[in-house]
Amino acid sequence: MQSCQAICGSTGGRGSSRTRTQPEPALEAIATLLPEGIGPAVAGLLIVASFFTSALTAATGVGGGSLMLMLMGMFIPVAALIPVHGAVQLGSNSGRAWYQRANVRFDIFRPFLIGSLIGALIGAFFVVQLPDAILKMVLGGFILMITWTKIPGLSQISGAGLAIGSGLTALVSMFVGATGPLLGTFFGQIVKDRKQLVATLASGMTVQHFLKIVVFGLAGFAFASWLPLVAAMIATGYLGTVYGTRLLDKIPEHLFQTGFRIIISLLALEMIRRGVLGL
Repeated sequence: MQSCQAICGSTGGRGSSRTRTQPEPALEAIATLLPEGIGPAVAGLLIVASFFTSALTAATGVGGGSLMLMLMGMFIPVAALIPVHGAVQLGSNSGRAWYQRANVRFDIFRPFLIGSLIGALIGAFFVVQLPDAILKMVLGGFILMITWTKIPGLSQISGAGLAIGSGLTALVSMFVGATGPLLGTFFGQIVKDRKQLVATLASGMTVQHFLKIVVFGLAGFAFASWLPLVAAMIATGYLGTVYGTRLLDKIPEHLFQTGFRIIISLLALEMIRRGVLGL
């Protein structure tokens, strides 16, 4: 009798163990799609966060990319952080630009594209030669200055001037990663309608992130192992864009402009803080 109980108990124990370990094959299958060092839990967190950060950017114009960069920085190796973040933001911004395409200011976008191409080419040669901490401090201070100061004549900037400014922001994006605050401040001085600002900014960031991906790809970065995670983050990011755009439609213009400046200022202060800590 005891022998039967022992056998039955042992069998039941194995059955319970089998039940407890059933999720393991699924997790193992998911793990095979992820890059080394990124587990399913971390991947799930990043995929969900992509929805909320994209919704934030779609509703306010800026902020989501910087928040995503900070979150990804906790889990992704430094060498992969900027290119992988760039790939995610390429998908997020291109989805937002497409969804909000009716509000894109193409008279601004065209010279911006030319300037960005030139800036990216220059950045490909000098990307590793500038001190990160100093760059963050200078950039953060510059963003604060022009966010709260109206630059005379910038709203009537010529195509050549826009191309030069765009080239500079494209150059800086090679070093810093999330330059949405800088580009947002630049465009914010030119575009006053909130829907046009968000849509045109999304188009501009799409160009700069695409060029960044090209530069890092030519430099030898292996994007293949990151593609499943990036694709999933882009998918949830697009859903966030749809939700955030609906919020944008409901935000009054004056409230948007004030919130836009406050968010950019907070991001600039955070950039300065990280620069100081990096000295």
